[in-house]
Amino acid sequence: MKTILSGITPSGKLHIGNYFGAIRQHIAMQDKGDAFYFIANYHSLTSVNDGGEVLQNTLDIALDYLALGLDPEKCTFFAQSDVPQVTELTWILGAICPVSLMEKGVAYKEKVSQGLNPNIGLFTYPILQAADILIYNSDVVPVGQDQKQNIEICRDLAGKFNHVYGEEILKLPEEHIVESVAVVPGIDGQKMSKSYGNTINIFDEGEELKKKVMSIKTDSTPLDEPKDPENCNVFALIKLVADEEKTKEIAEKYRAGGYGYGHAKKELIGLLDDYFAEARAKRRELQENLDYVRDVLREGGKKARKRAETVMEPVREATGIIKNS
Repeated sequence: MKTILSGITPSGKLHIGNYFGAIRQHIAMQDKGDAFYFIANYHSLTSVNDGGEVLQNTLDIALDYLALGLDPEKCTFFAQSDVPQVTELTWILGAICPVSLMEKGVAYKEKVSQGLNPNIGLFTYPILQAADILIYNSDVVPVGQDQKQNIEICRDLAGKFNHVYGEEILKLPEEHIVESVAVVPGIDGQKMSKSYGNTINIFDEGEELKKKVMSIKTDSTPLDEPKDPENCNVFALIKLVADEEKTKEIAEKYRAGGYGYGHAKKELIGLLDDYFAEARAKRRELQENLDYVRDVLREGGKKARKRAETVMEPVREATGIIKNS
């Protein structure tokens, strides 16, 4: 059985772009292998410097994933910080990583251009990510196209380690590019991202949901005139949450005229409410039983540490690092 590995950074509330771009695929893949899914709280420190916020975000993501259908009986679900071996391997990989390899990092340059602090953690982010992958002998790593380079860096580091120490100790993973249903537009028309402040969160409801949906950017086509649904941000979101019949019906209304963007936005509010209704109810139940959520992460951490130790033992032996405890 292949080991599947993926993580998500607790840097803020999860939005529907996260869901359709990654989370939905993660949940589907828990039935297709030995899945390890972790909350990357060490990674979050490169952009969030408030301990209370990191802790709350970590718990919120655990609630979100469990509410959306992640089954701890089918996968290993845990917090990155519960596996100290990952930071141990990060240092060892960093000791053989050429500076030039990090300087090629596209993701680092993009994040700095978006206003993130250019700290060493952000610069060496791919090394920690490589350790996250290699520490569990991962076979398959589902990632978006924007993370493809980091998987290549991971394979480079594993290959270099094996070459330096003369053994095939670290397994080279294979990437699995997750093809999103679509580029999910934010309320301003750009790709939905926390960095742009244009998100609709998965569990937004009531006035908060209404406010965000009604502010989605549209063009100035008059109410009575026909409209092209394929060039509308509202319709792009409708297609994600409506079934085929409903999508076709709304598209026909666009093309017929007499159907305004306000009508479409009201339909989208209802569709989002319906789509996430079951998960929203489940999340409320989990919110009342946080001990269960913490237990899930605790048990997942134990299982992850056990797997990680089987990787670190030969790494320590090869590098001459002695562990007496």
